[in-house]
Amino acid sequence: MKGALLGPDAGRTPLYEARRGTPRESGPEAVVGAVLDFVAELRAEGVARLGAEPRGAGVVVPGIVDETGGTAVFAANLGWRDVPLRDRLRERLGTPHVALGHDMRAGGLAEARIGAGSGVDRFLFVALGTGIAGAVGIDGRIEPGAHGGAGEIGHVVLRPDGPPCGCGRRGCMETLASASAVGRAWAEASGVATATAADAAAAVAAGDPRAAQVWRDAVAALADGLVVAVTLLDPRTLVIGGGLAEAGATLFDPLRAAVTERLTFQHVPSIVPAALGDAAGCLGAGLLAWDLLSAEVVSR
Repeated sequence: MKGALLGPDAGRTPLYEARRGTPRESGPEAVVGAVLDFVAELRAEGVARLGAEPRGAGVVVPGIVDETGGTAVFAANLGWRDVPLRDRLRERLGTPHVALGHDMRAGGLAEARIGAGSGVDRFLFVALGTGIAGAVGIDGRIEPGAHGGAGEIGHVVLRPDGPPCGCGRRGCMETLASASAVGRAWAEASGVATATAADAAAAVAAGDPRAAQVWRDAVAALADGLVVAVTLLDPRTLVIGGGLAEAGATLFDPLRAAVTERLTFQHVPSIVPAALGDAAGCLGAGLLAWDLLSAEVVSR
């Protein structure tokens, strides 16, 4: 878990930030309790440091989120279902000014406002981490879709006979081109069980032909998936983040070439690295809180 105190500009530099572990092994209620405790800790830190209560709070979580109802509907990795998280946060903090959102969309919002998507009218933010998720950016806001599922590009099937995916299908984009997928492929190719995507990137840079093949396969799958997105959404820019993007030019140079060679009638988008790193979701949570406060001021 990542948390921060943000000023009214919700800029890139937090007034204070901290990280805490997520006690998934202790069950879903323990995770909820840890979130509540962490938010309360941040509140106390703000009072101690700044001598004032926070005006509001924003919390973003993975999985399916009912942002209107304030409910964390489902998160496979955390084990929770239908948690009235916003109400529990309001009760713990003693304030109604709490925004609840989706972690990926919040990260996209931060990139849209203060990151690599700033000033771009249409972009797709794609995070290549444990899985692959996306956020559709339109004029400084993030499009959630009719049911909160817009941008789930990681579950586009690219290789129908490919590896099984946690969603129940096979050959999804995230089984082929996520940081986890690259790490698994390189562990198999190298014979090192603990190998990661970062290790694969280092081996590519060192000229290892086995790593080069693993990398080519992942880039090809990633390009195939991004071309689907470009065809459907016509974004001006693709913003790529997550652990795999930390490979820098080792990823971006072949990826730009692979996407360009696959496009025919479509406009070629800019492909740029995300600017905010793993702080994007945390900053996005703060932006949701400030948006909530601004809307309440306007409605008075």
